Amino acid sequence: MANVKAGGSAKNIHNNAGPRLGVKRFGGQKVKKGEVLVRQTGSTKLAGPGTYLSRNFTIHAAIDGTVEFTKVRKTHFSGKTVPRVRVSVK
Repeated sequence: MANVKAGGSAKNIHNNAGPRLGVKRFGGQKVKKGEVLVRQTGSTKLAGPGTYLSRNFTIHAAIDGTVEFTKVRKTHFSGKTVPRVRVSVK
Protein backbone atom coordinates (compact mmCIF):
# COMPACT_ATOMS: atom_id res chain seq x y z
CA MET A 1 0.00 0.00 0.00
CA ALA A 2 1.02 3.59 -0.55
CA ASN A 3 2.17 5.49 2.51
CA VAL A 4 1.08 8.89 1.11
CA LYS A 5 -2.43 9.86 0.04
CA ALA A 6 -3.00 10.66 -3.60
CA GLY A 7 -2.12 14.30 -4.21
CA GLY A 8 -3.85 14.66 -7.55
CA SER A 9 -2.30 16.44 -10.51
CA ALA A 10 -1.18 20.04 -10.59
CA LYS A 11 -1.49 21.14 -14.20
CA ASN A 12 -2.41 24.82 -13.89
CA ILE A 13 0.19 26.02 -11.39
CA HIS A 14 2.81 27.44 -13.79
CA ASN A 15 0.68 29.84 -15.78
CA ASN A 16 1.55 33.13 -14.05
CA ALA A 17 2.93 36.20 -15.80
CA GLY A 18 6.63 37.05 -15.84
CA PRO A 19 8.00 39.86 -13.63
CA ARG A 20 8.74 42.35 -16.50
CA LEU A 21 12.21 43.19 -15.21
CA GLY A 22 14.87 45.23 -16.99
CA VAL A 23 15.85 48.72 -18.05
CA LYS A 24 12.81 50.92 -18.74
CA ARG A 25 14.53 54.22 -19.62
CA PHE A 26 17.80 54.17 -21.53
CA GLY A 27 20.85 56.46 -21.48
CA GLY A 28 20.21 59.91 -22.93
CA GLN A 29 16.44 59.78 -22.46
CA LYS A 30 14.71 62.61 -20.63
CA VAL A 31 12.79 61.56 -17.51
CA LYS A 32 10.51 63.18 -14.97
CA LYS A 33 10.59 62.82 -11.18
CA GLY A 34 9.29 59.43 -10.00
CA GLU A 35 9.63 57.56 -13.31
CA VAL A 36 10.85 53.95 -13.17
CA LEU A 37 14.31 53.61 -14.69
CA VAL A 38 15.21 49.97 -13.90
CA ARG A 39 13.18 47.09 -12.47
CA GLN A 40 15.48 44.44 -10.98
CA THR A 41 15.68 41.51 -8.58
CA GLY A 42 18.40 42.40 -6.10
CA SER A 43 20.76 45.32 -6.54
CA THR A 44 22.39 44.39 -9.85
CA LYS A 45 22.55 48.07 -10.87
CA LEU A 46 23.39 50.83 -8.39
CA ALA A 47 21.31 53.96 -7.77
CA GLY A 48 23.51 57.00 -8.35
CA PRO A 49 22.90 60.73 -7.87
CA GLY A 50 19.44 61.91 -8.89
CA THR A 51 17.88 58.48 -8.30
CA TYR A 52 16.54 56.43 -5.40
CA LEU A 53 16.00 52.74 -4.70
CA SER A 54 12.57 51.48 -3.65
CA ARG A 55 12.13 48.48 -1.38
CA ASN A 56 11.86 45.98 -4.25
CA PHE A 57 15.17 47.32 -5.71
CA THR A 58 13.45 49.36 -8.43
CA ILE A 59 15.45 52.47 -9.38
CA HIS A 60 13.36 55.65 -9.77
CA ALA A 61 14.25 59.17 -10.90
CA ALA A 62 14.39 61.59 -7.96
CA ILE A 63 14.66 64.67 -10.20
CA ASP A 64 13.79 65.71 -13.75
CA GLY A 65 16.71 65.28 -16.14
CA THR A 66 18.56 62.90 -18.45
CA VAL A 67 19.42 59.27 -17.67
CA GLU A 68 23.09 58.29 -17.58
CA PHE A 69 24.67 54.83 -17.18
CA THR A 70 28.29 54.53 -16.01
CA LYS A 71 30.47 51.50 -15.23
CA VAL A 72 31.95 51.47 -11.71
CA ARG A 73 33.85 49.01 -9.50
CA LYS A 74 32.17 48.29 -6.17
CA THR A 75 34.27 47.04 -3.24
CA HIS A 76 32.80 44.24 -1.14
CA PHE A 77 33.44 43.77 2.59
CA SER A 78 36.10 41.15 1.80
CA GLY A 79 38.04 43.65 -0.31
CA LYS A 80 37.07 42.06 -3.63
CA THR A 81 35.93 44.54 -6.28
CA VAL A 82 33.15 43.71 -8.72
CA PRO A 83 31.96 45.59 -11.83
CA ARG A 84 28.56 47.28 -11.53
CA VAL A 85 26.52 49.78 -13.54
CA ARG A 86 25.50 53.02 -11.82
CA VAL A 87 22.27 54.69 -12.98
CA SER A 88 22.09 58.45 -12.45
CA VAL A 89 19.94 61.40 -13.54
CA LYS A 90 21.54 64.75 -14.35
